[in-house]
Amino acid sequence: MHLTNEQKAIGKENFFAAIGSELLQRKLLKEVNSKELQSGKGLGAKFFGYGSIDKPLRVAVLGTGDEGGILIGAINPAYVKVVAIADIRPFNQYRAFHGDESSVNARARTGLIKKYGWKNEAEARQNVRVYGDYNELLEKEKNNNDPETSIEAVIIGLPLFLHAPAAIASMKQGYHVLTEKLMAHTVANCKEMARAAVLYKKHCATGHQRHYNVLYDHVVKMLQSGVVGNLHYIQAQWHRNNKPGGDSWKQPLPTDIKPDDGLLTGKLEDLLKRQEAKLARGGLKPEEKTLLERQIEQTKAQLADKVLVKGGEYAGFKFKSAEEYGYKHEQLKIDDSEKVYDRPAAEELIRWRLFDRTSAGLMAELGSHQLDAASIFIAAMHGGKKQHPLSVSASATRTIFPENLADNPIDRDVDDHVHCIYDYAAPDYDKSDELGKQRKITVAYSSINGNGFGGYGETVFGTQGTIVIESEKEAMFYDRAEVNQKTKVALNKKEKKLVVTRPGDGEEGDPLSAAIALQATFGDVSRGYCEEIEHWAFCVRNNPEADPNKEIELDEPEKRKVKLLPRCYPEVAMGDAVIALTTNISAKLAKTVEFDEAWFDINSDETPESKLIAGNDAEKKKFYTPDLKRYEK
Repeated sequence: MHLTNEQKAIGKENFFAAIGSELLQRKLLKEVNSKELQSGKGLGAKFFGYGSIDKPLRVAVLGTGDEGGILIGAINPAYVKVVAIADIRPFNQYRAFHGDESSVNARARTGLIKKYGWKNEAEARQNVRVYGDYNELLEKEKNNNDPETSIEAVIIGLPLFLHAPAAIASMKQGYHVLTEKLMAHTVANCKEMARAAVLYKKHCATGHQRHYNVLYDHVVKMLQSGVVGNLHYIQAQWHRNNKPGGDSWKQPLPTDIKPDDGLLTGKLEDLLKRQEAKLARGGLKPEEKTLLERQIEQTKAQLADKVLVKGGEYAGFKFKSAEEYGYKHEQLKIDDSEKVYDRPAAEELIRWRLFDRTSAGLMAELGSHQLDAASIFIAAMHGGKKQHPLSVSASATRTIFPENLADNPIDRDVDDHVHCIYDYAAPDYDKSDELGKQRKITVAYSSINGNGFGGYGETVFGTQGTIVIESEKEAMFYDRAEVNQKTKVALNKKEKKLVVTRPGDGEEGDPLSAAIALQATFGDVSRGYCEEIEHWAFCVRNNPEADPNKEIELDEPEKRKVKLLPRCYPEVAMGDAVIALTTNISAKLAKTVEFDEAWFDINSDETPESKLIAGNDAEKKKFYTPDLKRYEK
């Protein structure tokens, strides 16, 4: 759906009018307004059922690259105190402290110095212990019992294939875990993490941040109220402009690692020369000069990744080679082709999203976000109970990468286009009835490269209304396809349900409700990272044994009991992983896959990989079957 600015403005007003209605969220929103709890001032706690904590949770961050940096940037120091970090790249250690100045969007990675108000890196390192490999951190910290400096929990931003071993080792050592999405590399790994959380009595949360985005929370309330009607279709996408020579997943490498990648951005060494020449020319405004100086230091740190070829020292820290850290130098090829792609171990480390051994591609990195959102919306139609899809049909292609197949047949394992269709049960679905088994909710998802038109977001289709969410920041609501009409929410007394009344009925929208909602959500809408970390810390502080039945009573906005578990606890996160990883299997096999409920059961050893990929291969069966014993040292 492509809307004019006027139509978008109407949709936003409609959305605010709906959630600000007395029949939906007005009571909560008026309280938010009265206590000045707009974004950044406690809004998340109000919406997601948690309060403040007396003492920040002492945390180590394992993996401080792109995703770890986002999580560091989202930390509220009132809830989390970072006491240690671990990363095996000089560039990532630098960004952990200084943040990322490479682009406007990258500046969400603010870095620890700014986050905690330290003067410089020297002061920061007095407060934060720095390690390379996460195993080194765990080994050296295991006997630290200091009540001020010891680790209580870890945030994991490592490449996907390390989520399970890092999380399980951390829980075994007594630490609670928050890992970036996807939960793990295989369904077996997910089940192992979930079982470890039970065994060691630790919280194991996964960072699907839409569970903590207020716009998505509002959409859930709208769906539950009936104002959207019967949900029957969700369309979602994440499209990107990435193309050969300019791929955000194929980051530039120092020449020592790879002499020529043919990137449009050019060599890092040339970038540094251009930056230094620009600084030498002068004529910059003070703020421009400061930014350029920071960018120069960042480029130098990125070039320092060359130590990963043979090992070496940077900023007083001794690094091993990428191969010593467990990454592989391989000659990649397709079938019997004589053409190969020489991939150094350091390239697998830096570009880990491109390779099957370390990543699960577009569905894990992007699609899991949208499928998680769809699951949230569909659960709202089932009384809040998470639903599992019935089936998936997927197609995945390598359409534009690499560009020159004759000379360079492969530069990655993962596909660059994914298209998929899911069927979910509607509330009146009945598989035993000929008509009832047709009652389904369909979800369509696509993720492509080469053309970012439409960006990312979800469109929710109901029989009475349509909700459009763009980039987790904006939401619009319409009476189905009436994109030029203002709406309001009223009570249909005959049918005792919420309906959308149109301007033709004598009402021009609902400006009062819209004003109340707009005031409560004014400002930059949080994507949910901050709130997910705050709630996790709150649960750890108030439920250190991770008792799934423990509750706490909150006084505001009304007395209510809430469970002391993060919203994306193992059963929820594993469900998202099963969907994403099974989609990859459907695409690989080029056939529709029906989901087995045993795949979603933590206590079952059944997994989609074991059933659909392993075949009669005993070693593969073993690899794809959950077994905590494999983590014993």
